[in-house]
Amino acid sequence: MPEVTIHIGGRGFEVSCQEGEESYLHSAAKMLDDEAQVLSDQIGRMPEARMLLMAGLMLADKTAAVEDRIKEVEAELAERNAELAELRAAPAPEPERIEVPVVPPLVTETLAELAARTEALAQELEEQTAAS
Repeated sequence: MPEVTIHIGGRGFEVSCQEGEESYLHSAAKMLDDEAQVLSDQIGRMPEARMLLMAGLMLADKTAAVEDRIKEVEAELAERNAELAELRAAPAPEPERIEVPVVPPLVTETLAELAARTEALAQELEEQTAAS
């Protein structure tokens, strides 16, 4: 088991940890040291046991607040997941029916024939008017 020296509140402590967990221990010690530094700045020197107790309590308070927030976020996530599941389970909306008028080819042909006759009559009328 590796022995690691951590520093909290300006004091060194020798502690053991599992192989490979040294970085986690240093990280946790830094958090505790940061809290101890706040106490030291506010109160000044105090007995080691009291400093560690107070710093630990301050970290526990922060941890409790984070856990509460995690529960809130998890509850909100559960709500969103339920809404998503509900939307996925809902039947697809009925397709909207759109009617597009279709002109039968016979009508188009008839209109073309009428247009041609009208043109012919107009031409004939112009010729008669020009001859008079």
